[in-house]
Amino acid sequence: MKEVYELDVYQLSEKLSDLIWYFFDNWDVKTQRTIGYQIIRAADSIAANLSEGYGRFTPKDRKNFYHYARGSFEETKCWLRKAIRRNLLEKDQIEQVSEIINKIGPKLNAFIKNTKL
Repeated sequence: MKEVYELDVYQLSEKLSDLIWYFFDNWDVKTQRTIGYQIIRAADSIAANLSEGYGRFTPKDRKNFYHYARGSFEETKCWLRKAIRRNLLEKDQIEQVSEIINKIGPKLNAFIKNTKL
């Protein structure tokens, strides 16, 4: 069995959260204290919940945490939409996160679906 950090969906979620982490450094204090901390927590939570679920014993328990990961993924997208509307991201940053977001969604849904109950 693979380690959780070897899974594509996990690696993509780590890449997304790392990008957001670095974007934060260029934001003003107001943005960091409002959107910044929220989006970091949401993005970091995707991989964290995948990891926690992966370490659980029962399929039902695992799937529950994978659903939490999907919820964190949706929350991250919400914060990213706000950041884009408020012109907090450069065009190349938007392209970077969009590419990752478009890959994570289907992979995460497939991962959840393939977790047998």
